[in-house]
Amino acid sequence: MKKNLISIAVAGVLGLAALHASAEEAYQGSWYALPGINVMNADNDLKAENTSVGGFLKFGKELSEHWDVQVGLSHNRADEDSSQFTGGKYKQTLLGVDALYLFSREKFRPFLLAGLGAARNNVDYKPSAAGYDDSNTSWMANAGLGFQYLFTERLGFQADLRHVWSRAEIQGDKETIGNNYLNLGLIWKFGAAEKVAAVEPTPVAAPEPAPAPAPVVAEPEPVGPAPAAFDKVTLQSEVLFGFDKDNLKEEGKKVLNADVVEKMKAHPEVELVLITGHTDRIGDEAYNQKLSERRANAVKKYLVSQGIEASRLHAVGKGEAEPVADCQGVRGKKAIACLQPNRRVVVEIEVQRAGN
Repeated sequence: MKKNLISIAVAGVLGLAALHASAEEAYQGSWYALPGINVMNADNDLKAENTSVGGFLKFGKELSEHWDVQVGLSHNRADEDSSQFTGGKYKQTLLGVDALYLFSREKFRPFLLAGLGAARNNVDYKPSAAGYDDSNTSWMANAGLGFQYLFTERLGFQADLRHVWSRAEIQGDKETIGNNYLNLGLIWKFGAAEKVAAVEPTPVAAPEPAPAPAPVVAEPEPVGPAPAAFDKVTLQSEVLFGFDKDNLKEEGKKVLNADVVEKMKAHPEVELVLITGHTDRIGDEAYNQKLSERRANAVKKYLVSQGIEASRLHAVGKGEAEPVADCQGVRGKKAIACLQPNRRVVVEIEVQRAGN
């Protein structure tokens, strides 16, 4: 009964993760490698030492805003630890698939995990007459919790604590055992970020307006709204930010200096400028909304750092709500390129004093 409940619970988590991954356009996340070390605390029935150090190698994929999947192999071995034996080792090798539910995609990413796979348990103690000299391959299930922390866009750290169930043969009987593992590893991301960036063109900015011709009549013109000091500026997100990031790139800062900072300093009559962040439809709608807000605020923060008064800046995020390209029926890499105009930050005058 215990085994069945464990299997049903873990299968449910894995099934939900697979559902999120089924849509081709669901999320353009990165692949990553995860090598590391593990510390095992063996089940008391195994009569092995309390802690032993091993290693693992896994490969992961970011499926959606909240889900990762990891596949890998791990190994650990512990010396026997009982007065009835004269030596020998207990060895466990695990091959499995884990589903991770992440609560955040920021630098610090706490998560819950569950997984299924196969285990090889080898009990080889001396003297073998005691019945501790058997090997067995069985199902494996595990569950636990942990966190990821990203140092850069490519390099990070993962730690998790999990309980691993499997079957081992002890004194002729097959028993369900439970080992505890502490896993510590380095995350090296590769793949999706460069692919997205490779299809993006240079920034598109609206042309400067032509100067108004001088009046040809002596009579005063009727008073009306003042002409805009400068036109709306549209900047592509990939020029300003890295993939799925909200920190400005150096290239983006240069574009903002030329297209926004200089114009606002030259036109003090512009009292308020609206900064609007937009995303494409790829990924979770709520996540895209938050990303657009963070990017708009990042632009505002940079403009303030360049001497523009914060009171002159209003930042909002529209997420995927106002697309300029539809791209219906386009999928995969072609969809990423087709939807590129939607990933943008727009800067436009909201309030300007009349008569300037």
